[in-house]
Amino acid sequence: MNEIASTSNIRNTSAAMVLIAILASTTLSGCFTVGQEFAASRVPEIKIGETRKQDISEMFGQPWRTGLEDGHPTWTYGIYRYAVFGATDTQDLLIRFDNQGVVRSYSFNSTRVKQPITRLE
Repeated sequence: MNEIASTSNIRNTSAAMVLIAILASTTLSGCFTVGQEFAASRVPEIKIGETRKQDISEMFGQPWRTGLEDGHPTWTYGIYRYAVFGATDTQDLLIRFDNQGVVRSYSFNSTRVKQPITRLE
C-alpha cells in the first residue's frame, strides 16, 4: 500500500512540476493574445449609410464582441497581442449600426505600421 501511495505522490509531484514549468515559461516570455484575427485589409470597403450587417459578416465573420452605444448596436473585431519584452501588436474595428442594421459609423485602430489604409471612394 505504501508503495502505491509513493508512486501516486511521484506522479502528482511530476504533474505539478510540469505545470509549474509551463506557467513559468509563459510568464517569462510575457506574451499573450486576446481576441481574434479579422481581415483588416477590407476595412476601406465599409461604406457609411450603405454597408449592412450581412455585408460586414461576409467581410469579417462573426464579431468578437457585440454591444450597444446610445441605444444602437455595435460590433467589435479585435486582435490584441501583448508582450513584456517586445512590441505590442493590436488591431481593432468598432462598427456602429443604425436600427435598420446599416453602418452609421466605424473606427479602425492599429499599432501595425505597414502602409496607411485609405478610404475607397
